[in-house]
Order: sequence, then C-alpha cells, then structure tokens
Amino acid sequence: MKRFLTMIAVTVVCLVGLTACSSQYVISTKDGRMLVTDSKPKLDETTGMYIYDDEEGRETMVKKDDVVQIMER
Repeated sequence: MKRFLTMIAVTVVCLVGLTACSSQYVISTKDGRMLVTDSKPKLDETTGMYIYDDEEGRETMVKKDDVVQIMER
C-alpha cells in the first residue's frame, strides 16, 4: 500500500512539473493583433524576426519592429 501511494505521489509531481514547463505567451502587435503562442518566442538577431510555434503547432515568424509586448499567459 505504501509503495502504491509513493507511486501516485511521484506521478502527480511529474504531471505538475510537465504542466508548468509549457507556458503560452501572447504577442501584442502594433496593428492590434494578439498572437497566442505555444512556446516562448525566440528572437533571431540575423533576420530581426521573432520565431514561435502557434496554437496549431506551426512555426511562425513576426517582425521585431511590429511587436509591442510579449506577455506570459
């Protein structure tokens, strides 16, 4: 019984840890769009574009100059 409870506790901790790692972000643009991302946007210095995965899992880019704010959801 004790072993079973320990396994449940470890499983719960792992699930909470995985949930905490996957944060969504919202990119606010100058033209008023709110872009929801499934990963933290990364700035590519060579192109001047933020690269992120959108809600459907596609890699998408937006110009750094068009971004007003990036917030964690």
